Amino acid sequence: MSVPAEWLRPDWRAAGVGAFMTTREGDQGDGRLAEASGASPVFLRQVHGARVVRIGADDARPGAPVHDADASVTAAPGVACVVQVADCLPVLFAAPGGRAVGAAHAGWRGMAGGVLEATLHEVCTAAACAPKELVVWLGACIGPDAFEVGDDVLAAFGTCPSSEPADRRARRFRPGRPGKWFADLPGLARDRLGAAGVTQVSGGGWCTVTEASRFFSFRRERVCGRMVAAVWRSAGAGR
Repeated sequence: MSVPAEWLRPDWRAAGVGAFMTTREGDQGDGRLAEASGASPVFLRQVHGARVVRIGADDARPGAPVHDADASVTAAPGVACVVQVADCLPVLFAAPGGRAVGAAHAGWRGMAGGVLEATLHEVCTAAACAPKELVVWLGACIGPDAFEVGDDVLAAFGTCPSSEPADRRARRFRPGRPGKWFADLPGLARDRLGAAGVTQVSGGGWCTVTEASRFFSFRRERVCGRMVAAVWRSAGAGR
């Protein structure tokens, strides 16, 4: 395997698991991803929802149907769970011993709809483990100083300004222009994962909007490429 030095790698200790997130640099086609990972990538038709699919070797074969989903989970060695992003948050999951892995595409709609909790449940089911045993990594996404949203986003997270205490809103939503807020997407992910029992979360410190030379950003460019985040079980991962 040969992963370009410019790509991001999780700082977790996850035996039997490989993972990375691409940047603007380097070929990101199926062949390059397979070469870099040593696994067969399985892409999704992402719809900004909360559906999770369990994938295996059949899904990696040429001509296999593409799932409409925003997260995938596998217990099959040599199959890479893949999500594409250009401001949304990619979240990678690994069970102890590499017994199962998962990848979620978490924009604000999917996150508010429960995509992280759903992915967590599927990984824990596939690996027969508890949430506290997993390691989770947050990739690059739009940062809290760039993600300006309206009251609809606050309401989607149960933080409607008319009913939520100001101190709780301030934790992940900072006031901006009148009627606007700056949302902390990685912070929201950490809160939701923590509430679901996850104790080992890393990453989430990059901003796709402000780090223009390093990442694609739909909000900044509108017409742009996509980064890919992938996670896979190595061939020798235990069960």
